[in-house]
Amino acid sequence: MCFKKYIVKFLAKQNTKKIQAVCNNAIGDQRRVFKYLTSVLGQTEYGKKYNIVGQVSIYDFQKKIPISDYEKMSPFIERAANGEKNILWKGLPKYFAKTSGTTSGVKYIPLSKEMLKIQIRATQEALLLYANQSKNYSIINGKMMFLQGSPSVKNYKQIPCGRLSGIVANYVPSFLQKNRLPSMKTNSIEDWGLKVKNIISETRNQDLRLIGGIPPWVIMYFEQLLDMCGKKNVKDVFPNLSLYVYGGANFEPYKNTFKRLAGEIDFLELYPASEGFIGYQNDYTKPDMLLLTNHGIFYEFVETSEFLNKKEKVKRCWLKDVRLNTDYVIILNTCAGLWGYNIGDTIRFTSTNPYKIIITGRIQHFISAFGEHVINHEVETALAAAVQKHDSEIIGFTVCPETSPKEGLPGHDWFIEFGKEPIDFNGFITDLDLGLRRQNIYYNDLVKGGVIRPLKIIKLKRGGINNYMESVGKLGGQNKCPQISNDRTIGDYLNNFAL
Repeated sequence: MCFKKYIVKFLAKQNTKKIQAVCNNAIGDQRRVFKYLTSVLGQTEYGKKYNIVGQVSIYDFQKKIPISDYEKMSPFIERAANGEKNILWKGLPKYFAKTSGTTSGVKYIPLSKEMLKIQIRATQEALLLYANQSKNYSIINGKMMFLQGSPSVKNYKQIPCGRLSGIVANYVPSFLQKNRLPSMKTNSIEDWGLKVKNIISETRNQDLRLIGGIPPWVIMYFEQLLDMCGKKNVKDVFPNLSLYVYGGANFEPYKNTFKRLAGEIDFLELYPASEGFIGYQNDYTKPDMLLLTNHGIFYEFVETSEFLNKKEKVKRCWLKDVRLNTDYVIILNTCAGLWGYNIGDTIRFTSTNPYKIIITGRIQHFISAFGEHVINHEVETALAAAVQKHDSEIIGFTVCPETSPKEGLPGHDWFIEFGKEPIDFNGFITDLDLGLRRQNIYYNDLVKGGVIRPLKIIKLKRGGINNYMESVGKLGGQNKCPQISNDRTIGDYLNNFAL
């Protein structure tokens, strides 16, 4: 075993012990994080506006600090961008993380020095946990690559600004610099198509052992790589590839595609948001993620059903009061100066000892054109089951309602780009529809009662979804196509690529 592997093995064991201690003290850690965060809040302009003075209780904090989104906090963010200190957090942000959400324009998320360290630390923790569990210490000896945003940083007004993944790329530990792919020059290319071609040229002859990125973009890289190299399987190009790291999309619908392209490799899910690092798989063999309770975030939760009622006041709970198998909107208070901040994600607790979660979707992403309120998690679960049963492969998909058909009943349209079509296509449709009906009783009642038809699949030409993403300026990087929407905007565009 080489010296690096000894180091990784030692660090992995120490890291596992530390994370286990964190699991056993989640509530205590959240109390401590809350106390620290609010002590700083009282010294900021935001805290003064809402009369945060001295030490406050969680109850008083929730009464005083409203739930906010980016639009509500943007005036304070703009003041910080213009160089005003102590607006949302002490001093000035070290960076702004530039993000373009799936439902809004460009956002500039404050990133403090503390939060930047936590973002980097959390990724390292997740990889060391994986190494300890899998005993795959040799991964450090090969190359690692993340398909990510450009590492170039430019000022937004008076503060350096860039994509979070790109900012973090500038802080790769020195002992890993030689292992990192692609080069900074290639990683800085803005044109995604050109960037992928250059990445292939730089990586095709390397000993790649770990790859990370959004599933559709990694699939795109794999397919172009195999085409350029004249190979059928990624393992023929990278025989030591053993780990795929992902976040930002449910992986299950894409698993068959990955197995065909890359063979048997391990998968590890992370939950890094520009606003904070929320969770990661602490056991790569299980689908849920450990909620990170000592990583600079105090969490609040609002039941999705209550949030959607759009009452002026909603009940906010913290970690101590959450229940299993309940969908919550996740609210963040962070050491970068976000307060009562709704990032738009919905989660569900699968365990409270330790606290583990799965992502169930986006609060803005649902279909309720007929009162059914179908969510991401239901769509993804039904699709993953149908794909597995029918041995098919998915490249990408999105779902939207058809409310005014020229003939027949309205219903849901599924736009799917297949890597491998199911042999029994009608059986696939039936199983997909039944899978959704089992999960959502309102959808089931609408179909059963003849109010809407069973779902319809529109098969797409290869590249259709990529074409849509390029049309809205979001091809590649950390961007992803919404997998469910309550209007026809994406569907109408994708109809141009129907087979």
